[in-house]
Amino acid sequence: MRKRNLIIGTVLVTIGGGMGAGAALAYDGTNCSEPGVCWEPKPGYPDKIEGSKYDPKHSDSELNKQQESIQGMEKRNAMRVEHFKKTGEWVNDTDELELQQAMSEDEQS
Repeated sequence: MRKRNLIIGTVLVTIGGGMGAGAALAYDGTNCSEPGVCWEPKPGYPDKIEGSKYDPKHSDSELNKQQESIQGMEKRNAMRVEHFKKTGEWVNDTDELELQQAMSEDEQS
């Protein structure tokens, strides 16, 4: 019984592997400009995107959002590192750091 199950399992795995290999080898790549570059536009897709109905027309403010976000992140990280170097304590909440900074400035003046 055990030997029979082993044989059946081996046969099924072999058949399954053969089917998968056949599907992988079926595409011959005739429409690829080079190996791995097989994208083709659908019929009716324009050669030039700008000015067509496919043009996303992003505004500058939309395009700059990520850069502004990254700059804010770098500023917050610099505040954390500066505080850590001074006190040896890591604080994730930069609002707390700004509050401490404002309080220390009030005490000095």
